[in-house]
Amino acid sequence: MLNKTFEPAETERRLYALWENNKVFSAEPTSSKKPFTIMIPPPNVTGTLHMGHALTMTLQDTLIRWKRMQGFDTLWQPGTDHAGIATQMVVERSLATENTSRQALGREAFTQRVWQWKEESGGGITQQLRRLGASLDWPRERFTMDEGLSRAVKEVFVTLYQQGLIYRDRRLVNWDPVFRSAISDLEVESKDVAGHLWYIRYPVEGAGEQTITVATTRPETMLGDVAVAVHPEDERYAGLIGKSVRLPLTGRLIPIVADTYSDPEKGTGAVKITPAHDFNDFEVGRRHNLSMLSVLDEEARVTLDEIDADLVTVPGLADPAFVRSLTGLPRDKARKAIVDELETLGWLEKIEPHRHQVPHAERGGAVIEPRLTTQWYCDAGKLAGPAIEAVTSGKINFIPKQWENTFFAWMRDIQPWCISRQLWWGHRIPAWYGPDGEVFVAHDAETAHALATKHYGIETELTQDEDVLDTWFSSGLWPFSTLGWPDQTPELARYYPTDVLVTGFDIIFFWVARMIMMGQHFMKDVPFRDVFIHGLVRDEHGQKMSKSKGNGIDPLELIDAYGADAMRFTICSLTGIGRDVKLGRKKVEDYRAFVTKLWNAARFCEMNGVKAVEGFDPHSVQSAVGKWIITEVSQAVSEATQALQVYRFDEYALTCYRFVWNRFCDWFLELAKPIFASDNQQESDEIRHVAAYVLGQILRLLQPVMPFVTDDLWHAFGFGPEGSLIAQAWPQPIVLDGAQDALAECDQMIRLISEIRTVRSEMNVPPSQKAPVFLKDAIPETVARAERWQEAIGRMARVTHVAALTGEVPKGSAQAVLDEATLIIPLEGLIDISAEQERLKKELAKAEDEIGKTEKKLANENFVTRAKPEIVQEMRERLTAQQGECTRLKAALLRIA
Repeated sequence: MLNKTFEPAETERRLYALWENNKVFSAEPTSSKKPFTIMIPPPNVTGTLHMGHALTMTLQDTLIRWKRMQGFDTLWQPGTDHAGIATQMVVERSLATENTSRQALGREAFTQRVWQWKEESGGGITQQLRRLGASLDWPRERFTMDEGLSRAVKEVFVTLYQQGLIYRDRRLVNWDPVFRSAISDLEVESKDVAGHLWYIRYPVEGAGEQTITVATTRPETMLGDVAVAVHPEDERYAGLIGKSVRLPLTGRLIPIVADTYSDPEKGTGAVKITPAHDFNDFEVGRRHNLSMLSVLDEEARVTLDEIDADLVTVPGLADPAFVRSLTGLPRDKARKAIVDELETLGWLEKIEPHRHQVPHAERGGAVIEPRLTTQWYCDAGKLAGPAIEAVTSGKINFIPKQWENTFFAWMRDIQPWCISRQLWWGHRIPAWYGPDGEVFVAHDAETAHALATKHYGIETELTQDEDVLDTWFSSGLWPFSTLGWPDQTPELARYYPTDVLVTGFDIIFFWVARMIMMGQHFMKDVPFRDVFIHGLVRDEHGQKMSKSKGNGIDPLELIDAYGADAMRFTICSLTGIGRDVKLGRKKVEDYRAFVTKLWNAARFCEMNGVKAVEGFDPHSVQSAVGKWIITEVSQAVSEATQALQVYRFDEYALTCYRFVWNRFCDWFLELAKPIFASDNQQESDEIRHVAAYVLGQILRLLQPVMPFVTDDLWHAFGFGPEGSLIAQAWPQPIVLDGAQDALAECDQMIRLISEIRTVRSEMNVPPSQKAPVFLKDAIPETVARAERWQEAIGRMARVTHVAALTGEVPKGSAQAVLDEATLIIPLEGLIDISAEQERLKKELAKAEDEIGKTEKKLANENFVTRAKPEIVQEMRERLTAQQGECTRLKAALLRIA
């Protein structure tokens, strides 16, 4: 016997262990089945399961379980990313608690320490994915720094270098001054910060007292100014273009240049140009062939190495001694000292409060410094062409399609990709330098030395590059490196290209595009056919989840509280095409009720002798109720299949929900109650067999999204051994003879019962009070059906009997239209009709008053523009509900004859 309640925690542990031990998640490379492959977006080895992971992994698992049931040889490739900066940070913090550092350990000892940490503490997220029910092919788990993937990374680097697509260059990068490394755009978070605009006067050389005023948020970088830019069409400065100004504090002469970057509407219309410390200024500097002077070092402290020789003494303007006193100061202290000096000297015109976006390191929180450094770059522009063609030609299909525009916008304006990082943890760049700086790129040190010997003519000592590669470089190879490339393995031949990538829009450029570029270049084919882009997980009000807001939700807590099935079903039900997922605990709690509903329905079936019947043929069913529910479940199967085929996870979940809760539980089982208890053995056996068949279809239909409760019930009802549902065939719709007649009859009687229930509810008829129902203007077939269904109508709608109306409509009757007939329900003696009319009128007046208040609020422009968007949306939803209630009350008043 089934327990009174479903116990998810115990079931999840038992079943997952059984599945994993029996290797039911494993791909079969030698199988004759058609392959279907999904590559997991590899989570960071330092990571813990968050709601974004839960969303992505639930959707992927739903697809892979569905395809497995459809008879495909499925590979869901697991693995983790070494996450260079994140992992190094974790280990460095650990060392700090031991009063040591990576520098004290040295590179080799430090990397050994990271590997030790990885083996002991890393990869915890893979265990958490098991809690979610993710059916990944765990024996194939890969790590972006395992031996095979490291070999692939070296092969790609060396090949691209030999092809001229990897090179060294001195360019501006995002620099983390705490971690002292370049970082990617994805690791930069812009924050709105309250700051200032400092207006500084620069004296125009040879123009007497004339000055030009620039407005800047960063006066500390003025030491590295190489020009002042004005818009070429700004008449205020037309006569100054081509002249020079003296740079306050340093005395260096710098030109005034014309450039459209300067916005006449912002600040003074004149901007200082510091190419080594600002991305926009860097481009201006390149356009005008300006010097690029760095005045902040790797820790964002003032350095005068590149400007000391240019320091001159100009009375009232520049004092080299003051400038040199700034050496070694952090940028914030240097800023204060410079502003104070400018004010003292009279070159500070004014200061204004100013809010602006300041880039911060996502990990660690340091303010990012644009810094001019020599780094390794990949010529992404040349790799982008085939990737763009793959999408324009339809080889790769984005869902929803509008994300193609985002992809194209990035790819068509792609910049050189900085692939080097100043870290110790990661794939060390396979480049060695000779004593004169000559570079030798090779797969290993031995080959590099051979190249050097050939170059120099003698054996020469080489030094390997200290930097490591950006983690996106190795993860960009993920779809083929995990399958054994550069070796031509059976897995590579069978599972590449993969079928679908499921991911968020935030990494379309950083990961998706790079996988396409690398796949096209090295495999000569796309890495996947479909890219399903899901939205963000937000809270129930549509706000982005964050620690600072305190509105984040831990998926493991949800699993502990409500079970994995409930959380997975909630995620699917909320994942539509092109919209974010608004998730709250209440939603998961509500869908746990769905799990409970299924469990209780199964217990009811069990108590009524329902169990799996071997060899049952649904085509043998004779009863209208049986044919109706089998046809209904077939329709649900069709709709669910179509929804999954086009990644409509919400429609799939909604189809299952509607059928199980409404059709199967609320109607079929209610209609089956008296048949289960019938003395007609043939009739009761048939309906038990039908119930078992439909329950089996339901369990198979729900297995991809609710694997635990469905498998538990599958085994309990004797459909198969424990843990076997995952390997069962996906249900197929069938068509029965006489199905349309059965549908017409059952649907009409269900609507009849529903109408009677609605009228009784609206008229406040007590449940204990029964009344007859008369059919006015009904065709004989409708009357005959109602008479056949007397027992069900009487029991479910609290009706004494149903009959065709003869004579006049009884006084004090409520009426409702059903197809060609009018339902007449005499109420006299059951309720006080006059009092009921007064009650309905009062409620209608109250409802209309509430509508007026809500409409007035929404008509207030100040409210709509100033209130939080979620409050405005809530008010609109309230108006819709109020209007619906008003319509219902009007209809109720009209029903009373």
